[in-house]
Amino acid sequence: MNMSDPGCIFCKIVSRDITTEFVAETSNTLAFRDIAPLADVHLLVIPKQHHRDVLELAKNAPSILGELMNTAANLANTYTNGSFKLQFNTGAEAGQTVCHAHAHVLADNVKDAS
Repeated sequence: MNMSDPGCIFCKIVSRDITTEFVAETSNTLAFRDIAPLADVHLLVIPKQHHRDVLELAKNAPSILGELMNTAANLANTYTNGSFKLQFNTGAEAGQTVCHAHAHVLADNVKDAS
């Protein structure tokens, strides 16, 4: 199994060939803002290893999926008031546009900074 795909935009972000501002990073995950947000909070959490979708990630690296879920939960706690969507799109018909496993953290209730 390839741990990266040279044609994958998310793999290019992991390798820093494409730059973006990270909102979180762990040993196995990265998180950043979606470039085309669908909500006031729209963050992407990706594994650093290339896995086509969440099903492949769960099968081949369940501990990394767990780490991804913890990262998403921490981001939801930081950026939302507690109500949010955690979404995995699997396959083109379900809206997956980048074939690299990733979770969307979505919310319209931005956490009050006060």
